[in-house]
Amino acid sequence: MSEEALASGREGRRGREARRTARQQRSALSVPFITRNLPVTNVLTAEGLAIIEHNAETILEEIGIEFRDYPRAIQLLRSAGCDVKGERVRFPKGLARQLIASAPTDYIQHARNPERSVHVGGDDIVFAPVYGSPFVHDIDKGRRYGTMEDFENFVKLSYASPFMHHSGGTVCEPVDLPVNKRHLEMVYAHMRWSDKPFMGSVTHPDRALDTVRLCELLFGAEFVRENTVCTSLINANSPLVWDGTMLGAADVYAQHNQATIITPFILSGAMSPVTVAGTLSQVLAEVLAGVSFVQLVKRGAPVIFGTFVSTLSMQSGAPTFGTPEAALAIYGAGQLARRCGLPFRTGGSLCASKIPDAQAAYESAQTLVPTIHAGANFVLHAAGWMEGGLASSYEKFVMDCDQLGMMHVLARGVDISDNGQAMEAFREVPPGGHFLGCAHTQANFETAFYRSSVADNNSVEQWTAEGGLDAPRRANALWKKMLAEYQPPAIDPGVDEALRDYIERRKAAMPDATH
Repeated sequence: MSEEALASGREGRRGREARRTARQQRSALSVPFITRNLPVTNVLTAEGLAIIEHNAETILEEIGIEFRDYPRAIQLLRSAGCDVKGERVRFPKGLARQLIASAPTDYIQHARNPERSVHVGGDDIVFAPVYGSPFVHDIDKGRRYGTMEDFENFVKLSYASPFMHHSGGTVCEPVDLPVNKRHLEMVYAHMRWSDKPFMGSVTHPDRALDTVRLCELLFGAEFVRENTVCTSLINANSPLVWDGTMLGAADVYAQHNQATIITPFILSGAMSPVTVAGTLSQVLAEVLAGVSFVQLVKRGAPVIFGTFVSTLSMQSGAPTFGTPEAALAIYGAGQLARRCGLPFRTGGSLCASKIPDAQAAYESAQTLVPTIHAGANFVLHAAGWMEGGLASSYEKFVMDCDQLGMMHVLARGVDISDNGQAMEAFREVPPGGHFLGCAHTQANFETAFYRSSVADNNSVEQWTAEGGLDAPRRANALWKKMLAEYQPPAIDPGVDEALRDYIERRKAAMPDATH
């Protein structure tokens, strides 16, 4: 290739990069959450919903739920009228529905930047990143254990993406820090390197309390008493078990009016029956029991009806994602959440793939699209999830965020305003003409269609001249650029000093622990 052609190619790339940067800057005027203008998809009839609720009530009454290693839960449930034998708790029919009636139908989670506060419930959707992965992955270094540097990087990427509304929680597990102290640095990272809402620690009641105390320093103790500033994930130990660790964390958050996502964690075929209806009956039973406990701790404490449902390979026992059965469970769980009058959490960008390849893309899309149509209000694992949740992927994170941008457009539905009807374009363009140059197109071309930051739609010749990069390699360059250009949000120096002082004093008060 001649020097002139190379120079021309470089100039063309610079021009395209400048236009792409300008588009991204426009799109970076992010909204704090999505308001869905699409109807929800219902897969269960009124009769089907009644059958599943009857079966869930039967499970609660005849089989019961175990509340393990947390005597306070046993005491509260017995006092409320449950039949308790040891740690097995049975609910008389109708009791759980009575107990959950005090839970709010929606709530606001306040961010330290008020413009980024989110509304959880109704027709609104909040995207939060991957959660809980012990490993991280990128195409330069491959798969490795997560570190605090990785954790901070994912917080910064979540902050930088205009399509991510929430900073999340354990975006990866920083195994280079002691188990009993890492939660302090994790919560601080969300508070310092982002001003979006965040999640708290749930691995011990004391760590949940540390989260509350840090929130009091960030927002003010009086504000925290009256408002929700933290939403945290409380997983059931399915099937039909709530354990002391999760119950203790939920107890702390409920006492302090902070929100919890009460979530059965189910791989159908192992942790629930192989059928969708059977799985949904179990989901509802576990949620009813968990939310009942939270409301007994504090009436009106905000909760989310959570569900994480996927399937197993009946040949190998390995988790599978993006399956039609999982989609049906997502849709059905959404109906059950609305029936209970609770905000709904489900879905995300889930896959079993080990690298950000076609399998990762297909499985994630087959989870994300049902998530939107099921009416989810809080979407954990919206970006970065790979390898069945074992790895947080840098490349997949930005690829998923690109898809989240598409979901912003999809959720808006069809524009039927005068501009959306485009009648002036029909009046200008004669039969057999084209619309490229008409006034309506010129007025709308910059925002008419979603423009991907990852996909390449150029000719094969141009793609080849620019290096023939596949999507993961384009994503690799994009996340590095996002981190290089990252600017932290401002924070009051006195507040930051108080946070660091609390963290250092707490760390000094206990020896390092490995569990």
